[in-house]
Amino acid sequence: MIQVRLAGHGGDVEFQAASGITALFGPSGAGKTRILDAIAGFAAPGSGRIILDDEILYDGASGVSLPARRRRCGYVARDWALFPHLNLHDNLLFPLTRLGRLERYRQVKETLERFHLQDVASRRPADVSLAERLRATFARALIGEPRILLVDEPASGLDVGLRAEWLAALRLVRDETDLPVLLATRDLDLCFELAGSMHLLHNGRILQSGAPRAVLDQPVTVEAARLLGVRNLFQAEIVALDPGRNTSRLRLEELELTGRYFPGHLRGDRVWVCVEPGRLRATPQNGAKPQANQAAARLERASEMPRVVRLEFVGGIVAEVPRHEFERQKDNKEWLVEFPPDALRVL
Repeated sequence: MIQVRLAGHGGDVEFQAASGITALFGPSGAGKTRILDAIAGFAAPGSGRIILDDEILYDGASGVSLPARRRRCGYVARDWALFPHLNLHDNLLFPLTRLGRLERYRQVKETLERFHLQDVASRRPADVSLAERLRATFARALIGEPRILLVDEPASGLDVGLRAEWLAALRLVRDETDLPVLLATRDLDLCFELAGSMHLLHNGRILQSGAPRAVLDQPVTVEAARLLGVRNLFQAEIVALDPGRNTSRLRLEELELTGRYFPGHLRGDRVWVCVEPGRLRATPQNGAKPQANQAAARLERASEMPRVVRLEFVGGIVAEVPRHEFERQKDNKEWLVEFPPDALRVL
């Protein structure tokens, strides 16, 4: 278990993480790497406290700051730093200076086998594949029996094969150890694939925390929604509330929508409404008039995605439809977009 409370010119954060993967999600400059560096002992926070397994690593008030070598933090940096002048075997040997010679060599041999590196152990990092260098980076971070693993997402994008290797290495740690893992990332898909919980960061502050699905389904602010990439975000006025029927009426310019009842709001409140593109239902208009919770919309752009086609309409509405449905109607410009009441979320 790690408990972190940091303050300084970079912003204030406070969170804790147990075993499993916790994602620090946010754009570049949000403060993700700063947090990892502070935990590892590579950077001094302005103030605050870091506690790992009941041991104080840093306490600004009392002046405690353990050196990095005593913190036992495994770190997979964004540039996969390995000693270029050492072969892979000796790169793994380096963190084990506190152990006896036989134990050091035993652990290196077992770790090389665990990460399928035994056949390239005598080579230097420049002489192995990127996938092997990646596995060696994880192996070295884990061989010293760390109490936590810190992983910084690579600065440049990974190709499909290398991304699969990176994901496999993280899953291995998650599934076969009890380590807390802090993953700094700008990729929301990674949060869903790997993390049990996430913290949404911006300008050094945590805006929201929770399970990835809960955070995406209910952003707490407009700022959080935009950072999460919410595409349909509209200002609206609440014109009716009926708790007995569990309904509300919202006015978005000339469009009125029925949604579920939104507790904590009053009639006349100005709110932000958001809805995921995949929850909207888009069908060709074919001369039909809009019905309840439908809007007539002119198609501006269609973009192929891996599994769906994303439709962008005049006015900022974005919907997603299965590819086979769009193929039959791809020449259509006039569409009806339906907003299901249970898909509307109010911020």
